[in-house]
Amino acid sequence: MKQKNEKSHINVDFFEDLTGAISKEKPGRSEGIGRRVRKLREEKGLSLDELSKLTGFEIELLAKIEADQVQPQLGTAIKLSKALDSAFSRLVSEVGDKLYSVTRKADQKEILRSTTRKGSQQVYIYKSLAPEVKGRHMEALIVQLEKNPEKKRSVHDGEEFIYVLSGHVVLDIGEDNYQLEPGDSAYYLSTTPHLIASKSGKATILAVLYEG
Repeated sequence: MKQKNEKSHINVDFFEDLTGAISKEKPGRSEGIGRRVRKLREEKGLSLDELSKLTGFEIELLAKIEADQVQPQLGTAIKLSKALDSAFSRLVSEVGDKLYSVTRKADQKEILRSTTRKGSQQVYIYKSLAPEVKGRHMEALIVQLEKNPEKKRSVHDGEEFIYVLSGHVVLDIGEDNYQLEPGDSAYYLSTTPHLIASKSGKATILAVLYEG
């Protein structure tokens, strides 16, 4: 049993310095990806009905995404990028033009605020840590999690690694359920049905996604 005066192995102040106050992001830094989805769809000459058949998403959901009434979660965005033959990075944070990237804390770019499928509640805020690198196959993100009442699991190509920075995180994966605390991590194939959410309040994770 831990003594009361025993110090935690996690330096909370360090992670607070690393992530900053993600909820205080200046307005206007983030924009919906609906415009990019529609542009890519029209470039390929696809109707909403055809895109629906390619992705398995309802036409109504796709129309709401294109109108920025619903902000897709990463799994949904990845499926859309595959169906549109587009790099995931182009869809969520546009194309980079550098061979490498060093991202200062003040330059972290908020790329997406995901909502539930009905668009009624925000469940994720994503900050990209390397949006400038061209031809990248990984996305490094700081993600602020909130509770997800819909509990809908995500399945898509690729691999994911998550590391809990603050708060308490629920990870439902396959037939298992885990509660993760700061310092805990998980690595899994994204083809395994999974859901990541805050247990209560807000939580922050580092997430690295490989498109596959």
